[in-house]
Amino acid sequence: MIGALRNARGLATAATKWSRTSLYDFHVQNGGKMVEFAGWEMPVQYDGFGVLASHEWTRAKASLFDVSHMLQTSWVGKDRVKFIESLVVADVAALPVGSSTLSLFTNDNGGIIDDTVINKRSENGLYVVSNAGCAEKDLAHIRARLADFQNKGGDVDVKVIDDMSLVAIQGPKAVNIIGELAGSTNGLKDFKFMSGREMSLKGIPVYISRCGYTGEDGFEISVPHSEAVNLSKLILESPDAKLAGLAVRDSLRLEAGLCLYGHDLDDTVTPVEGALTWTIGQRRRTEGGFPGASKILSQIGKGAVVPRRRVGLIVMGAPAREHVEVLNPADGSVIGNITSGCPSPVLKKNVAMGYVANGFHKAGTELQVKVRGKVQKAVVTKMPFVEHQYYRG
Repeated sequence: MIGALRNARGLATAATKWSRTSLYDFHVQNGGKMVEFAGWEMPVQYDGFGVLASHEWTRAKASLFDVSHMLQTSWVGKDRVKFIESLVVADVAALPVGSSTLSLFTNDNGGIIDDTVINKRSENGLYVVSNAGCAEKDLAHIRARLADFQNKGGDVDVKVIDDMSLVAIQGPKAVNIIGELAGSTNGLKDFKFMSGREMSLKGIPVYISRCGYTGEDGFEISVPHSEAVNLSKLILESPDAKLAGLAVRDSLRLEAGLCLYGHDLDDTVTPVEGALTWTIGQRRRTEGGFPGASKILSQIGKGAVVPRRRVGLIVMGAPAREHVEVLNPADGSVIGNITSGCPSPVLKKNVAMGYVANGFHKAGTELQVKVRGKVQKAVVTKMPFVEHQYYRG
């Protein structure tokens, strides 16, 4: 059953109120600058390797990230799909075994509680990965719905996976590194984006998914705590792999047009407003059955009223970061706000995402942003800013 969370998953010590992953000492030994993030002590970057250099390395080679702070859960029981579909917008029933999808937990008002990746790990179970910053909230939400579902005779159980770490290797060289550790003879050509499988990497048993949060090809690897350091060392034996921290993860995901919950998404934003309508399965659009379905589905289709939209922006002048106002150039009125922004190392331009009033969201629309009191030009731009490199076979 779902129980105490942070102490179960993290390696808390008397010296800190924050949790530590199984790789904490390894990070420190390798020059990791540790900061608090979502209740965890995590590396933001590493000595001698700046954020820009790490960003460019990931795009050209491969970087290894510790993402063990993410919430991993296992869903079992004959009614597991029915239960999870009562919480998320995805058509989980249609997922083939071994495949996964990005989905959204929604509330009764249609807002996004969290974004999550759901993997149909086997014929008998689901493997779900959710955001660290939403872990407590997600579990409280699941727990409340679970009790009611079970009281009505539903056969399902949800368990926090508290004995596994999670690492991600991202970049064009990732497939070569993982292929070699797996002893692959075909370069993992049958292993496509958003699929997962049980594997052995140099004798270490793992569950590995071909996905990530950078826009690059790569893998997320669920590995026993006791083997996390060993696996990391094996990966880093490759001259093409380096450790990377939270700072570069943020600039990489922004170039890829990927949302960060709590910034680009929150529980007042609907999937349609957040430009995530594509996560709602076709069957679910017809049948509904998820929290807030009536409001969310009313925003889809010709003539639907959507008050705001998430967009990408290219910003002239200084970078426009979170909370910066977006203006209508015709009269200077505020029509939205920036939720994430940074200089793009690849494009050599300032990129941002945020929300604008409906009607101002089409690509090519010229807007303005107000950065430290100065009005600057911004242009609505399709995302991703940098093309995704996912391997689809």
